[in-house]
Amino acid sequence: MSSKRLITAAGLALSIGVAFVMTPVIAHHASGPFYDPDRRVEIEGTVKRFVFRNPHAFLFVDVPDAAGVITEWQIELGAPVSLQRTGWTPDTLPMGMVVKVTGQPSRADGSTGLCCVRMTKQDGSPVLSGGRVEEATQPPR
Repeated sequence: MSSKRLITAAGLALSIGVAFVMTPVIAHHASGPFYDPDRRVEIEGTVKRFVFRNPHAFLFVDVPDAAGVITEWQIELGAPVSLQRTGWTPDTLPMGMVVKVTGQPSRADGSTGLCCVRMTKQDGSPVLSGGRVEEATQPPR
């Protein structure tokens, strides 16, 4: 094989490798198409389950309405690796814990989903000891 063909083959292999590595980065989505950044919802409820796995962690909270009817809300959180960097673990939000959550509601009609949240314990303190209560930028009210 000539050196020109070898260099061409190596370049092609490198290009294909870069494409495979970059595809997941390019595929990551913004929350705007799924959640309404112009609205804000506040809920308080009991942790039903905390799913701490890729690509995003999810929290499921049972929220009673004024009549006592329970509705399950699904809260999309960040990637587990990002959450771990700030101290979160799969045990951070145990079943039965009461949390207050504020965030952008799902755009899907009839759904009960939130994203981009501010979360505290029932008494208003941070979920994690030493954690922030306010996120850097608050969603609009």
